[in-house]
Amino acid sequence: MSFGSLDSAQRRFSVATPEAETPPLLDQSHLKPGHKASLLSHAQTLELYRLNAKKTNDPNLQFEFAAFMVEASRAMNDEEAKKREELVKEGMALLKKLADRGHANSQYFLADCYASAIGTPKNKPDFDKAFPLFVQATKHGHPDAAYRAGVCYEHGWGCRKDFAKALQFYRKSASASHPGAMYRLGIAELRGECGLSKNLRDGVKWLKRAAEAANEEFPHALHELSELHERGVDNIIYVDIEYSVQLLIDAAKLNYAPSAFKLGECYEYGKMGCPQDPALSIHYYTIAAQQDHREACFALTAWYLVGSPGVLPQSDTEAYLWAKRAAENGLPKAEYAVGYFTEVGIGVRKDPLAATGWYRRAAEHGDKRAQQRLKGAPIDEKKPKKDDCVIC
Repeated sequence: MSFGSLDSAQRRFSVATPEAETPPLLDQSHLKPGHKASLLSHAQTLELYRLNAKKTNDPNLQFEFAAFMVEASRAMNDEEAKKREELVKEGMALLKKLADRGHANSQYFLADCYASAIGTPKNKPDFDKAFPLFVQATKHGHPDAAYRAGVCYEHGWGCRKDFAKALQFYRKSASASHPGAMYRLGIAELRGECGLSKNLRDGVKWLKRAAEAANEEFPHALHELSELHERGVDNIIYVDIEYSVQLLIDAAKLNYAPSAFKLGECYEYGKMGCPQDPALSIHYYTIAAQQDHREACFALTAWYLVGSPGVLPQSDTEAYLWAKRAAENGLPKAEYAVGYFTEVGIGVRKDPLAATGWYRRAAEHGDKRAQQRLKGAPIDEKKPKKDDCVIC
């Protein structure tokens, strides 16, 4: 089951998970209050839902009301913290009642709340509560819950690590064509993970099925399959560069940042049979950069330094801002570049002290140019070109 969103911006739950070994957990947002209700304020819509929920014993309608309350709380700012807490508390209480009665969607949504640190103590993920609810929802035929239970078993979140059970739940979810479960099984077969022996043929089969069912939550199989067709797999997948590029394009349409970045490189440098096309290169880099793909952010720095006639206006300020965004995401060469821009005054006013701070960050991350700069090596204050070492 795939949930829609509360408003036109399609807000989503950002699933909070332990930092180590974070898999692509399913994003779950839910409700559109309807064409008429969407024109109302949250408060008015909420009251309409509350009145309707009190008039019915239909668990599906009650679930929609509970889910709406949780979603509405996420649109509130910090000044409305008390009201937000009350909404979450009311919504969670109703979800618990419905879950106790065996309502699968409520069980799953409640589990996702716990996993997303919604309504939990100290706003931390609580997999001890989430995991059994995923299992319960799976027993009622919920494919997303089966996938999430598999993830929990694989990583030991709320339960003991158990690869055999993880595979059991992944297969149950995959039997309902869940793209995340099929992708995970494909990768496990290809790499020999989760206690499986490598089986390239079966791995490719799962990836192909996952690619056919790919969506914005799970576009990963398209990218993986693209790479396999780029290099080929003996007697299983033949090299097909044109198809490989098409798979990247399909993934980029689903906003998959790694695919968009790779396409940006292809159209910038003419790789994989793609023509050099500044407009397409910048287009795909932008898709990835908007999702904080640090290499893509830095690629836009290079484009903005020189601009592209009729496509992108030259802007030192934009070049600096994209470099800073990449640096803030820990890219060493971007940290060095921001130090250089700040020292020389490209896109930002000169600030030797701030520049030294960026050089130190880059040096700590192994950038040799930054290490030399901190030792007092002379610096060329001319504006760098697109392919100069400052931004390479």
